[in-house]
Amino acid sequence: MLNCREVTELCSEELDRALGLRERMALHAHLMMCAGCTQFRAQMATMRRLMQAYAQGDAVGLGDDDARDEGSAPR
Repeated sequence: MLNCREVTELCSEELDRALGLRERMALHAHLMMCAGCTQFRAQMATMRRLMQAYAQGDAVGLGDDDARDEGSAPR
């Protein structure tokens, strides 16, 4: 059984390469029992999606015009 440190390393590696069958099975076995590692994996996936969107210019945020529409005072 993998420990949490090994799982976090695998979660990071799976973003860059395909995991082998044994790695995937061990990872999923641990994730079924560990809420912390499950949350970490979800956060890693979210961060990756956000960074990819940012790199493609699709990032969502409030610009100056949008901020004024939200009730902020102009700068």
